[in-house]
Amino acid sequence: MKTNIKVYFSLLLILASFEATAQKIDADSLLVQAYKEFNEKNNSNQAKKLAWQAIAIAPDYLDFYVLLGRIHQRATDLDSASFYFNYVLERNKAYEEVYGYIIPIEISRQDFEKAKFWIDDAKSSGLPLVPLLGFEHQILIEQGDQRVEYDFLKNLLEQYPDQSTFRQRFNLLDSRFNSDRVGLTYSLTGFDRDGVGPWHLVGAQYIREREWGSLIGRVNYADRLSGGESITNGLQYELETYFFTGKMSYSYVGVAYSDAIVFPNWRLGYSYYKNFINGWEGELGLRYTKVTPPEGDRIFRSGIIGIGKYVGSYWINLRTFIQNEESSFYPAFTLTTRYFFGGRFDYFTFIAGYGTSPDERTTLGQFENRVALDSYRAGAGYYKTLGKNVLFGLQFMYNYQEFAPGVTQSEFEGTLNLQYRF
Repeated sequence: MKTNIKVYFSLLLILASFEATAQKIDADSLLVQAYKEFNEKNNSNQAKKLAWQAIAIAPDYLDFYVLLGRIHQRATDLDSASFYFNYVLERNKAYEEVYGYIIPIEISRQDFEKAKFWIDDAKSSGLPLVPLLGFEHQILIEQGDQRVEYDFLKNLLEQYPDQSTFRQRFNLLDSRFNSDRVGLTYSLTGFDRDGVGPWHLVGAQYIREREWGSLIGRVNYADRLSGGESITNGLQYELETYFFTGKMSYSYVGVAYSDAIVFPNWRLGYSYYKNFINGWEGELGLRYTKVTPPEGDRIFRSGIIGIGKYVGSYWINLRTFIQNEESSFYPAFTLTTRYFFGGRFDYFTFIAGYGTSPDERTTLGQFENRVALDSYRAGAGYYKTLGKNVLFGLQFMYNYQEFAPGVTQSEFEGTLNLQYRF
């Protein structure tokens, strides 16, 4: 009798094992089908039916709760999505990918306390730190305290200087706080032709930065020499502003006037800048340049398309200028790279370009003569904050310039920048 009971009990265990295995196989098959409906066929309703069918068979199979959370997340039903993701993590912290789903949901729901809870929980589970710091940064952006966000990013960049998204936002924020600067800029341009040059350009500026943007006033003085004698000189007056148009966008407006032939008579400019995710920035701009040589007024219009990208500690920017005078068009390109080793004003810069653009200050007085001619330039600069208040910059450029059709010259330009911040 005892032998029969043992045999019967063994058969029950075997049958239960077979049933559990069959259920597992059925559930696995349903999971594959459900994700196919969700990802490939974009059929969320069918995926949801299959998920509930599987849960009826295997109620502890958490993958289906993950899927239900993603289905509701796609439908922007964030409350339901949060419920399912919470359900999974409360039962098994090994579902690490769920942290990447639930934290953005809690931030979107403005439940920052719950988002911080899951961020801390993910840190204790040993998940990669940088993405979690990115979520903390998103919370600070949503809360709107830019000073707290700035201090957070400043400390973060000391530990992770190659994080491009943090660098982009830090540089943008750094320009939004109240500060005032006065500065002097001096440029000396020499030529490899006898009796030509040097050219001197001196600029004095006042910069006022506020939460809404910045306002810059500048007076420039240019003096061109030939054979050791000054042949022409004059003043230019500039007013520029950068103003924020959103959390991730800003605009530039500039106007300059001069009645001296060493500068254009009028220069007007506008650019719109938009910051995107992953360190990208775009620019669309216009420039208007009016020069008044003895033979009569000449008007140039320029369109600008620029694209920039933060890559680690580097910022890479390419700007294209399409310039027009009547029926003629002249292109120009400028590639600028900066390597940041500190704050916004601490970097090495490398510059290369072709053509002549209306944004080149040192040669703008000959814009009408140069715009149609070939020009190849390259240079490097070093900019550093000295102490807390002094900003120092030194830059050198070489320009292989066609100064008349088929006739070239070499230009050598050095620029010194000094600013005092208070």
